[in-house]
Amino acid sequence: MKDQISTPDFSHITSEDLNHIYEPSEDSFLLIDSLEKELKFIEEIKPEVCMEVGSGSGVVLTALGTAFGESCQYLATDINPRACHITKETGRRNGVTIQVIECDLVCGVPKEFNGKVDILLFNPPYVVTPSSEVGQGDLEYTWAGGVDGREVMDRLFPLVSDLLSSKGLFYLIVLKENKLEDIEKIMSLYGFGCVNVISRKTGPEHLSVLRFRKKN
Repeated sequence: MKDQISTPDFSHITSEDLNHIYEPSEDSFLLIDSLEKELKFIEEIKPEVCMEVGSGSGVVLTALGTAFGESCQYLATDINPRACHITKETGRRNGVTIQVIECDLVCGVPKEFNGKVDILLFNPPYVVTPSSEVGQGDLEYTWAGGVDGREVMDRLFPLVSDLLSSKGLFYLIVLKENKLEDIEKIMSLYGFGCVNVISRKTGPEHLSVLRFRKKN
């Protein structure tokens, strides 16, 4: 394992691609920064399977892959076929092999991975919007989060426990308006403790990366 994470080369992503997939942005880089901050902690659990839900451009999972290399298996999901293709290409260009699954959240992930995921990453649609905007179009679905910006992430929370290994870590980007205390309480009911890894104000948004781990 390397002692740092490299920001991936994503110069292959075209302006036309960005009409259809989420452009690597401040939240993407905040998640990468949090993983770099946590790198020694992550190394201690000796991860074997790393997975990103809704990978978009693939830069976050690829960044993690630059640190752990071939010691890990990398999986990504995205509902957008173009994002799936670009995620795979981002990995390839940076020397990271990513198995990409086109599906909504994790519904297409093979059951063999249940209880095997050591690192789970999710930069969800978190912007507070009308419910009618959730899941619409190629770009809207990447940011429109519905009521409290939580309609998409709330669907993933009940599934995390089955996916994660006993030592697994779940990293989630949230917006202040998503009601962090409520998220912590929900995940606690599923048996998880929560740590706020990093917070940053980017323009009008106050973003945080939360890390969840199963309670002993």
